[in-house]
Amino acid sequence: MRDYFIRRLLLVPITMLGVTLLVFLITRAAPGGPMEKAMMQMQMASEGGGSSGKQQGGGVDEATIEDYEEEYGYDKPVMIGYLQWLGVWPRERWISKGEFYQRGEDTLASPLITDEEKQTTVVLKGIGREVFVEKNDKEVEKAIFTDTRKEVSDAGWKVRIENEADRQRRWLRRNQTPAWMFWKEDLALDPPNYSPRAVVYKTRFSGILQGDLGKSTAFGEPVWELIKQRIPVALYFGILTTILTYAVCLPLGIVKALKHRTFIDNASSILIFMGYAIPGFALGGLLMTFLAARQGWFPMFGLDDPALAHLPWYSEERLLDRARHTVLPLLSYLVGSFAYMTMMMKNNLMDNLAADYVRTAVAKGVNFRRAVFRHALRNSIIPVATTLGQLVTILVSGSILIEKVFDIQGFGLLQLQALEAPDIPVIMGTLTIAAFLLVIGNILSDLIVAMIDPRVKFK
Repeated sequence: MRDYFIRRLLLVPITMLGVTLLVFLITRAAPGGPMEKAMMQMQMASEGGGSSGKQQGGGVDEATIEDYEEEYGYDKPVMIGYLQWLGVWPRERWISKGEFYQRGEDTLASPLITDEEKQTTVVLKGIGREVFVEKNDKEVEKAIFTDTRKEVSDAGWKVRIENEADRQRRWLRRNQTPAWMFWKEDLALDPPNYSPRAVVYKTRFSGILQGDLGKSTAFGEPVWELIKQRIPVALYFGILTTILTYAVCLPLGIVKALKHRTFIDNASSILIFMGYAIPGFALGGLLMTFLAARQGWFPMFGLDDPALAHLPWYSEERLLDRARHTVLPLLSYLVGSFAYMTMMMKNNLMDNLAADYVRTAVAKGVNFRRAVFRHALRNSIIPVATTLGQLVTILVSGSILIEKVFDIQGFGLLQLQALEAPDIPVIMGTLTIAAFLLVIGNILSDLIVAMIDPRVKFK
C-alpha cells in the first residue's frame, strides 16, 4: 500500500501540468482576452488627444501595448509564456529599448555614435543611465555604460537585437487570428515597417515554482495577496458548513435508518428534499428579501458592520455582529448538502443492518444497539469517510452565486470577478490552488479509508 501512495504522489505534478497547460492554452486562445480589453481601454483613454510615434488600434501607442505584453508574458510564444508562468523559463524584466536610426534621421546627441545604422543609446528605465550599444548585423558587438565605459554584462544586464523581421513577427502574433480559428478572416496581414532596435534587460525566474502567481490585470495587486485576503472567509464558512453538516446529517441519517418508514423518516425526508430542490442562491435571495429587507432581523450584505471596525474582533459587539451577518449565508450554504449526506448515511446503515453478519450477531444474543453502533455503524461510515479527504478544499470552497447575493468577498466571488474581467493571472492562480487541493484531497480520502477499514488494500 505504501508503494501505491508513493505512485499517487508522484502523479500529482504530472496531473497539475496537464490541468494548468490546458487552461493556459484556452485562456490564451479565447477571444476577448485581457490584451483586447486593455487595448480597448487604452484606445478609449487616448481618444480626443494627440500622441506621437507609431500608433495601433485607433490611437493606442504601440510602446504602451508592448509594455503591457511584456508585463504579462504576451510578448512570447504560448509555450514559452507557459514555461515562464511555471517559473522554469526566465522572464525579461526592466526592459529598455533604443532604435538603430536610419541614415538621414536625427540621432541621440551622444559623442559615441559614429555609425547611425549600427549604433544607438538606450536609457535604462528606473535608473536613467545610458547604455551605448553597437551591433554587427544581428549580434551585439559592444554594450557599455556611457558614463563609466564599463560592460553592462558586469552589472547583470543583457542585450539583444530585434531586427525588422523579429518585430514584424511580434506584430503578427498580436494581430493575427489564431490558426485554429479557420472560420475567421485575418483583417491585418501586412505588418508595418520597423527599424532594428537594441533591447536591454535583466532576467529572473519568477513563476509558480518561486511562489509568484503573477499580478492581477483587474485589481493591479499580486494574485497571492488577493487569494490570501479571501482564504479567511473561505475557511470561516467552510469550517462552519463542515461541522454543522456532519453534526446534523450523520445522527439524522442514523435515526432515519432505525425509524425507516415512520413519521420521523417521512417528515424529515420531505424537508431535506425540499431543501435540496431549492438552489442556495435562490434561498439566499428569499431570506434576504423577507428576513433582512422587510423584517430587518439580519443584515443584508457583507460579514461585518463597518461602524464596528474600530473594535477588536473578540469584543462582544463584533462577535454578535458577525453572528448576525453569518446566519443567512450559512443557511444558504447548508441547504444543498443536507440531503446528500443524510441519505448516504441512512442508505449505508440500512444496507449493513440487512447484512448477514448483523443478523448473525443478533441471533447469537448481541444487543441490537450494540450490533448497530459497534458493527453496522463502523462499516457504514466507510463511504462517508471517502469525503473526509476533500475537507482540504475548504481553503477554496464557497459558492459564487451565494457570495454574489450577499456581497461576501470570498474565494468564489474572486473567481467570478476574474472570469468577468477576464483576469488571466487570477484565473490561473485560483485554478492551480483548487486543482492541487482536489488532487491531494483524493489521495487523503484513500488514505483515510485504508485506515478505517483494514480490509482495504491498495496495490
